[in-house]
Amino acid sequence: MLGQRLNVDAGSFFEKIRSIDYLLIIIILILGIISSFAMYSTDGGEFLYHTKSHILRFGIFFVLFLVLSFVQTKVWHRIGYIFYFVILFMLFWVLYFGVTASGSQRWISLYVFNLQPSELMKIAIIISFAKFYHRTKSMEVNRIKNVVQPLVTLTIPIFLVIAQPDLGTAILIAGTGISVMWLSGLNLKYFVYSFLILMVTAPFAISLLKPYQKLRVLTFFNPDRDPLGAGYQIIQSKIAVGSGGVTGKGFLKGTQGYLEFLPEKHTDFIFTLFSEEFGFVGSIFLLILYVILIYRIILIGFKNRNYFGKLYCFGFASAIFIYVMVNMSMVLGILPIVGSPLPIMSYGGSSMLATMMGLSIVMGCKIYAKELIA
Repeated sequence: MLGQRLNVDAGSFFEKIRSIDYLLIIIILILGIISSFAMYSTDGGEFLYHTKSHILRFGIFFVLFLVLSFVQTKVWHRIGYIFYFVILFMLFWVLYFGVTASGSQRWISLYVFNLQPSELMKIAIIISFAKFYHRTKSMEVNRIKNVVQPLVTLTIPIFLVIAQPDLGTAILIAGTGISVMWLSGLNLKYFVYSFLILMVTAPFAISLLKPYQKLRVLTFFNPDRDPLGAGYQIIQSKIAVGSGGVTGKGFLKGTQGYLEFLPEKHTDFIFTLFSEEFGFVGSIFLLILYVILIYRIILIGFKNRNYFGKLYCFGFASAIFIYVMVNMSMVLGILPIVGSPLPIMSYGGSSMLATMMGLSIVMGCKIYAKELIA
């Protein structure tokens, strides 16, 4: 009996190992390696604080990603609402007891590093929505009560994040939640009505923005109105990307970054530094990596037997697409600067943690693709 059990356990273990999406792991590792070299470049070609910290965090969170990948999908389904409320409690905690830096109160001190709960809320929203719609019959999705509940679930954290203030992350959370609602089969009319309401209330909403946020909107339309102030970042970003040309200036040879013309080059503007050094070819290569990453996530979703896993994968793929699109559009001047990190590439422990945790759940959906959830 014991021998049979050991054989079954061993067989089950090797079956899980075979079920791993190794291409997804390779893409994550490539992005991690590229980001490490990019961070090395932001530190002027030396192993300074940002480089060491980024490599350490990627290593720790990559191991965490591998470990959490073997957590069954039904476990995430079971704790979906609990996870959401824990992160929501953290957002309330941040509002009153959070760590303040650069005029924003967004972090909880964990002594080892500062945790930004709003980043984890991006994942919590997808999990809780996937659980909600998994339990909601398709013909009942458009009932008023089943429209109001997700909206309330989405609106509360959005306002808490705006209060920090962090409008960029709030917009990303909203975009993630709305994409999952769309994927669940919510009627188009709700999105049309919401868009019309948004257009009508936009002038009032803009009047409630903080002065620096209004300035960002005005700068987006005309960066040259304040070239040494609010428009400085986007102007320097465009110069850096444009100066990279087709093949770039070469690794560690980006003048905008090295001469300190480019602010926040290790966080939201990491793509700008990368584009200057590796040009159009390097930028396309990086974009292809993200396309493959998103494609693999969607493919895992299609192969999953339970609706929770499918909706989570499709929702997370949409989230990655939104993050990449917003970040790259922002640094190219197509969208206003809102503070959106580039997944895995940008410096930031909370962003990296949220991304790797999200990817671990995707991998879990691959390993336990045949698992059914009641």
